[in-house]
Amino acid sequence: MSSALASDIMAARPARPPRSRRWLLILPALAFLALFFALPLLQNAQRSLEPQSGGMFANYAKLLTDSYYLGVVKETLVVSFNTTVLALVVGYPIAYYMVRRAGRMALPLLFLLVAPLLTSIIMRTFGWRVLFARRGIVNDALLSTGLIDKPLNLLNGPFSVYVGQVHVLVPFMVLSIIPVLRAVDTRLEESARVLGAGALRTFLTVTLPLSKDGIVTGVILVFMLSTGSFITQLLLGNGSVVTLPLLIFQQFSLTQDLGLASAMGNLLLMIVLACLFVQLRLTDGKRGAR
Repeated sequence: MSSALASDIMAARPARPPRSRRWLLILPALAFLALFFALPLLQNAQRSLEPQSGGMFANYAKLLTDSYYLGVVKETLVVSFNTTVLALVVGYPIAYYMVRRAGRMALPLLFLLVAPLLTSIIMRTFGWRVLFARRGIVNDALLSTGLIDKPLNLLNGPFSVYVGQVHVLVPFMVLSIIPVLRAVDTRLEESARVLGAGALRTFLTVTLPLSKDGIVTGVILVFMLSTGSFITQLLLGNGSVVTLPLLIFQQFSLTQDLGLASAMGNLLLMIVLACLFVQLRLTDGKRGAR
């Protein structure tokens, strides 16, 4: 009877298609990636290697030897690093509160966190221009309280750029940390408190180490998004903060130096791939240790 039941179960299972047919199922996705992802990257690489007076790699030599372009690369990394640190400082307490303290308010808070992502980044950036204007809400509030005697120049500088960057990217940090914090067993924290550890020590020795995977993911994600952002620097920095994406935009739209712009794009791609490699190494190392 058991053999008959097993044969009935095997007969009820849908037949798996041959391996050759399985490849046919992923061909549309592969064709899409090849046409709209791989082919543009190859064209961009070819454009950056077009022969010039300085040789095939003249554009890359210019990027890696000229002091101005090296300064732009450094500025890109500094802005991305600072934005990532600020997003982590702001985002981790929000994620912790939503997981451990919000209760029924967690869902409305999550909606408020995600809602700005439904709005165009240009509209959000112009919103900060309205807030930080010399006669904007922030300056008017400071003037009315007597904290300042004249309006502050909050726009067109690093301050406004960092505020805009963090506002745009902090939801990605929070959404990366929340699932990992939810997976942390609260009984471990309770055990630490029972053994005499205070709230701060429990957080530093139990909660924070167990949420490192979410922190690493959020840090890498925010850093990569920050390295590719230029609208915030363009609208809030007004040229005071020059990064590679902004310079690429200027090369394409103003100087029309497509070869140099393509080389900058490839350099930016290498930075992003390096970030992904670091993330894979860190997450794989932790899994191997476990």
